[in-house]
Amino acid sequence: MQAARTSLPGNRGAIDALGQRFAPAGAEARIASLVPSLTETLFDLGLGAQVVARTGFCVHPAKAVHAIPKVGGTKDVNLARLRALAPSHVLVNVDENTRETVVALRNFVPQVVVTHPQAPADNLALLALLGDLFGGVPEVHARAQGLAAALRAQLAAQAARSWPARRVLYLIWREPWMTVARDTYIARTLGSVGWITLPEVVGGDGMATPGAARYPEFDWDAPWMHEVGLVLLSTEPYRFRTHHVDAVRDRLLARGLSPDVRLIDGEWCSWYGSRAASRLQQLAALAASVSPA
Repeated sequence: MQAARTSLPGNRGAIDALGQRFAPAGAEARIASLVPSLTETLFDLGLGAQVVARTGFCVHPAKAVHAIPKVGGTKDVNLARLRALAPSHVLVNVDENTRETVVALRNFVPQVVVTHPQAPADNLALLALLGDLFGGVPEVHARAQGLAAALRAQLAAQAARSWPARRVLYLIWREPWMTVARDTYIARTLGSVGWITLPEVVGGDGMATPGAARYPEFDWDAPWMHEVGLVLLSTEPYRFRTHHVDAVRDRLLARGLSPDVRLIDGEWCSWYGSRAASRLQQLAALAASVSPA
């Protein structure tokens, strides 16, 4: 899949990650978001009043989304409930929603918009897509451009800095223990500060590839484990906490390994859209505080 493209000449519409073209929508649009990052972004663009549905994982901004009806999870959408809310636009994502859900949505939703940011810089195209798509609402374009400007500045700041390369194991689940492939948004975000994920696997295309390939299980006794200099326990999707850090450290010590083991806020690496610039800044600050292996 390709990342969402930038504005069309003359702002005649917007093109999503599948190459679908959409006419600009105005205040009459009824928007359902099945992606937590995009739900937050819609509110930050000033479109909160038009959001008619969200998933249970769409938790930001907390007070504002409380009043928005929930339609299940990202991968188990309650289609009947969503249909009853009569959205004109539904926002989905290649990694977070299933192909089956998208096919079903097309039976009753006029506009199904597919997104697929694969690296931090792809947020620029994502913001342009949303700015064009809902540009019929006053100030949406200006807000999208402002968010994009902040992101460009942060990307430039990180690119201008020399980051020591470090081999990282990023944990997203336990029992079974799971990590991320190198072609995921998470791995590429970590790569922006010189953190190279292990194992050296590529997961492939989101909706077309089983989740196990993009978020594989791993063996603590794998030979590559000796290369790991930093282990990061993400606070989502599994809710890793401090006691898990101690348990992982003990597990590694039992194998004669002693990498640095830390908790990390999962939203820094996996949430995209309007928060990209601020989260990259926090990730960069963490990377700067961690001594190279």
